Amino acid sequence: MAPRDDRSRVLALTAIFSTAATVATGLALGLPLLALVLEARGVSGTLIGLNTAVAGLASLLVPLFVTPLARMFGAARLLIGSIAVVAATFWAFRLVDDLAMWFVLRALFHGALTIAFVVSEFWLMTVSPPEKRGLMVGIYATVFSFGLAAGPIVLSLTGSEGALPFAVGALVLAGALAPVWIAGATCPRLEHAPTHSPVGYVVAAPIATLGVLAFGAVESGGLSFLPLWGLATGLDETRAAWLLTSVGLGNVLLQIPIGLLADRHDKIRLLALVSLVGVVGAAALPFTAENLALTLAVLFVWGGTIAGLYTVGLSALADRFAGSDLAGANAAFVAMYGVGMLVGPAAIGVGLDLAPRTGAPMVMAAFFALHLAAVVVLAPRRRV
Repeated sequence: MAPRDDRSRVLALTAIFSTAATVATGLALGLPLLALVLEARGVSGTLIGLNTAVAGLASLLVPLFVTPLARMFGAARLLIGSIAVVAATFWAFRLVDDLAMWFVLRALFHGALTIAFVVSEFWLMTVSPPEKRGLMVGIYATVFSFGLAAGPIVLSLTGSEGALPFAVGALVLAGALAPVWIAGATCPRLEHAPTHSPVGYVVAAPIATLGVLAFGAVESGGLSFLPLWGLATGLDETRAAWLLTSVGLGNVLLQIPIGLLADRHDKIRLLALVSLVGVVGAAALPFTAENLALTLAVLFVWGGTIAGLYTVGLSALADRFAGSDLAGANAAFVAMYGVGMLVGPAAIGVGLDLAPRTGAPMVMAAFFALHLAAVVVLAPRRRV
């Protein structure tokens, strides 16, 4: 049930936005950090991509169990437990050297992250007034983007060697526990099971869910491989981290305007426009590689725009579904993001190995091109 008074709403939003900021910071610190650590150990780009793809597998499977787990333990308790697991596993990466165990840790880390995403986003939808839903999602995405921008900055300050980056990441992630604990009573209860399976929600809203698949593929792969692509173009580690910072800053500035557009304009056309920018921006990167300032500018606009696939897609689902069906649709939405995380890093990693300067950007452009084609085919049926 949504909070009935302003104080409860403020508490709920504080907890939701705190979770978004801390989880995003840890994620944006962790993905490039883990890739850099593995590369320093001599692991190939393909194996790094496969290790990162385990995150997608976890994100694909875990949403199937979030709703029954939330009904069993309570959404607030489930969210608190997932945050604790995320923080603990982040530190565990520092303690474990065996590559095989890193695959296990990836599954635990991203499985818990997925639970946090599903619960907090459903919580957000229940406290957001329908007429301001796009704005609320935009604010949520902006806060999340602040975290994504902060993660690479933290990495540039701590470096990728030693225990410091892992300790900082674990502490940042644990920072969401207090506000969620305080606001836990306002977290919605899932009293009824969704009426459809996750596949049913994908069929009901293919444009939104295929869009988040493309975004998940590029975001997870890009966070892992943009620094490595930067190194391949001649940048040092610090400047390579700036590439992610530029993407994150674009997200910070553009998500609220995109959310407002989603409240006022056709969401299908908006999703198509976002994917078009995704194609053009990624394809431009090999041609801007010799000019760092131009590359940062392209990544700023490109990165801020492609996040609209999540912002607009999530608000579209909230317009169409309610109650337990919204929780089920949101779980399917996150699962499709997980599909993207499963296929994206591996594909982008292969591209990086085959053509260090051009392969990764071209693979990213291809994901958006496929979504754009899907929009063209499905738009006449008006199936968001």
